[in-house]
Amino acid sequence: MTFDERYAAIQSRDSRFDGQFITAVSSTGIYCRPSCPARTPKPANVTFYPTSAAAHEAGYRACKRCLPEAAPGSPDWDVRGDVAARAMRLIADGVIEREGVPGLARRLGYSPRHLTRLLTAELGAGPLALSRAQRAHTARMLLVGTAMPASDIAFASGFASVRQFNDTIREVFDLTPLEVRARRAGAESAGGVIDLALPVRGPFDADGLFAWMSARALPGVEVSGERSFARTVRLASGPAWFEVRSDAGTVRLRATVTALPDLAALVARVRRIFDLDADPLAIDAALSRDPRLAPRVRVIPGIRVPGAADPHEMLIRAMVGQQISVAAARTALTALADALGEEVSGPDGLTRLFPTMTAIAERGAEVLRGPGARIRSITGAAAALADGSLTLTIADDGLDQRRALLALPGVGPWTADYVRMRVLGDPDVFLPGDVAVRTGAQALGIPADRLEAWAATAAPWRSYLSAHLWRAVPARPIRTAAARTRVTRTPALTAPAEEVPT
Repeated sequence: MTFDERYAAIQSRDSRFDGQFITAVSSTGIYCRPSCPARTPKPANVTFYPTSAAAHEAGYRACKRCLPEAAPGSPDWDVRGDVAARAMRLIADGVIEREGVPGLARRLGYSPRHLTRLLTAELGAGPLALSRAQRAHTARMLLVGTAMPASDIAFASGFASVRQFNDTIREVFDLTPLEVRARRAGAESAGGVIDLALPVRGPFDADGLFAWMSARALPGVEVSGERSFARTVRLASGPAWFEVRSDAGTVRLRATVTALPDLAALVARVRRIFDLDADPLAIDAALSRDPRLAPRVRVIPGIRVPGAADPHEMLIRAMVGQQISVAAARTALTALADALGEEVSGPDGLTRLFPTMTAIAERGAEVLRGPGARIRSITGAAAALADGSLTLTIADDGLDQRRALLALPGVGPWTADYVRMRVLGDPDVFLPGDVAVRTGAQALGIPADRLEAWAATAAPWRSYLSAHLWRAVPARPIRTAAARTRVTRTPALTAPAEEVPT
């Protein structure tokens, strides 16, 4: 965006741009989100920054009125696949707190010094400053949204000490932690369960997202309802449980973690799973330019592409689900989890973790059913992930990840691209061989021989186009033997499937 375009956004107080850039005002020494209700500053006094960390490094403090740290995250880190975007995903996941700047640099394939130069040139702040801003954001969220003691919040946010926490909050917000807490609107639930509101850009297609998850939920591992989804995941310190609920446009997270420093990473993971940082108005506007798609966008505004709870798990689920229905894949994956998953305690009783890659590599052949070559492909992929010969993370380069997956026996283009869509949150993946995509396109009157060329006009939002085509698959009536009642299959629940064996 140009300076004039950004300035027009802050003049109109357009909330669509919250989280996408920061407005710093030299006459007041503060930085704001674009929708700040304060009087619009003169253009001569305005500097725009890509991140709050950059504004803070330039000597500005956060606005007490609009609280820029409370805005949804920038969609740039999904749209972009460059080093800066990959670094921001890892910083949000808490890599610097766990591994330091050298660990972040190693994951991205750079030296710490060169990575610092790259991020400073691109984002206006180095990795330590970006991580510090992330910790301040998490601390503010917990101070305002929970009744946790401030000392617990300090460590849950990733600070090394309470003193460092206090100093950072004062420096960033020009408020003490207690003064920030005075804005508290939430409370910690009973039994140590943390309850938080998660910011999200509207519109938000909660119905479609929860329907997708409900159709694929593995009993014992995941619990899904019309407006809720819960499961247990592995984090750095051990298992963590979360439940997400959506009601009247709000999204709330309830969670327990083994250790407080894991909380920020869990929040970042949940935001990826539910695609909360997407820019739905920009996506809908782009897709609506096609007259055959515009009616569906009007009916289903704010469609989301679900992310992955765990990259390794996502690959196994995609490989098991190749060329079979959602119900069949769910049955196979449930058997795998029942046999090899670890039972852990959750707030509502025992729950089960998805099996580790080591367990699947060693014992998956005892549980999985089907052609021997297919089973060997799945256990072989699990073994490669377990021994580190294959890496699969949220910060991979998209093309490198695709090449690595295609090199695996039994993995074809559909699987590699589907994993890229779900793990990286890549917004521009199209699956031309997907039966449900082709069926949905046919329902909209798109000839199969022109499908890829037609989809190219939706770039860079072809993942969201795919989601709309999945939803466009005509409902098919199913009669139950007992009740003889007419039941329809929800289009959103149609299984992705390949036309060619992999």
